[in-house]
Order: sequence, then structure tokens, then C-alpha cells
Amino acid sequence: MATPISPIALISPIAIVTGGTSGIGLACARRMLSSGYRVALFSQQNYRVEEAKAQLTSHFDRDNVIAETVDIRNVGAITSFVRTVIDRWGTPSVLICSAGYSPKRNGAPGRFDEIPLEEWNDVLSVNLTGAMVCCQTVVPAMASQGFGRIVFVGSVAARTMPRIAGASYVASKAGLAGLARTLVNEYAGRGVTVNTVAPGRILTEMTMPSDSPANRAALARIPAGRLGQPDDVAAAVEFLTSASAGFINGAILDVNGGEFLPA
Repeated sequence: MATPISPIALISPIAIVTGGTSGIGLACARRMLSSGYRVALFSQQNYRVEEAKAQLTSHFDRDNVIAETVDIRNVGAITSFVRTVIDRWGTPSVLICSAGYSPKRNGAPGRFDEIPLEEWNDVLSVNLTGAMVCCQTVVPAMASQGFGRIVFVGSVAARTMPRIAGASYVASKAGLAGLARTLVNEYAGRGVTVNTVAPGRILTEMTMPSDSPANRAALARIPAGRLGQPDDVAAAVEFLTSASAGFINGAILDVNGGEFLPA
């Protein structure tokens, strides 16, 4: 059995962040860079990639950031991106799957019986299948080096009665928990942990403005008395990627200000 390696013992450890150009993903990228990681991130919108790259490299060493435009629905594009990271830096020790898609119609998710099959498949391709492909591409190498941290960004919508999200989004986020359990079982004892954070109402571009009816309703439900910020989630992700979290495996960490309290 391989001896686990602490990321502290690695020289400039490497993290990959999907959906890393805005919201929670970008906050995670900042956190990892601040912790001494080299960070490779991607999303499918070129202008967001360029904005995120400019923002991050203005605060961190340019040589520690890789930012590319990648469609997470394209298996070949993901494989090529990971190969670029490995060729340039080496095997990643952290994978943060933050890419997400939640279609809305006039601010609402739409009725279940009106969901187009194309939309259903597209949401699962981004939120669930994309995470699976990223894991297939990265996790075996992590296991070979004896250390790896996988963190999925799920959702409170997959933990309790969904109030805003549509069926495709809820199903895809719930599926991440099943994927995590499978990976925990398959890579047991090989230094790789797989956990999920489940954010509640977080203020991002997707959920703004802060005073929208949905946000006002959410605020009334949250015991903490405020809406979440992307860095609230990123802080939880950062902990789960650390050496200190080595005995946490297969967990779901709720980051929702007390809106949902599991038994």
C-alpha cells in the first residue's frame, strides 16, 4: 500500500478547478493559490477565462496559473487539458469539481413535465458526467502517487426539498453523492479521499441580485441571518483538500447557514 503524501511535503502542489472562472469555482482557485498551490482552471466561456486569468495573475505568480477554455461536455477537451497540466507541472493532488449549470425560464426552473430531453441531458453532462470524466482522467494518477483530494460542489437542493432548482439540476447534484461513494470504495486505502460540499443560497452571478424575491425568501429561512458568499464555500473546500482532512472520506459538508439541518 502506498504511503500517503502530505501536500505540504510536495513542492508547489497542483489543483485543478472546473468551473473555476466565476463564483464558487473562482473563490476556490484563489484559496488554493493563497495556500501555495499551482492552479489549473477552466470553463467553456472564453471571456470568463480571460477575466479570471487576468484577475488571478494580478495577485499571484503567472507561472502558477493555467486558465483555458474547455467545454466540460467534451471528453477529448478534458483529457487534453489534464495532459497539458501534467506535462507542464506534474500529477495534480487536488481536483475540485465546481462546474455547474442550472437552466431557468424567467427566473424559474420550469415544470417537470416540460423539461426538454436535450436540456436534461445537457445539465447532467455538465454537472455529473463532466465530474465523472475529470475523475477518470485524474484519480488513477493520484492513487499511484499515494495522495489525492477530490471535492465535488453539490447543492442543498440535492439534500432536501428543492425550492428553486429544477429536476435536472437536483438529479445531477444528487448523483455526485453516489459517484463519491463509488470512488471512496474503489480507491480505499490508496490515499485518495472524495468529499462533497453542499452550498445553500450563495451570492454569485447566477443568484444575483441580492434583493431578488428568491434571495429575500432564502434570507428569511437562514438562521445565520445572511446569504452565503463564495468564499464561505471555498473555505470548506480548502479544508477538505488539506492533509488535516485525511480521515474525512465520503462526507457531505453542508454550507448553508443552518437553512438545512440533517438529522
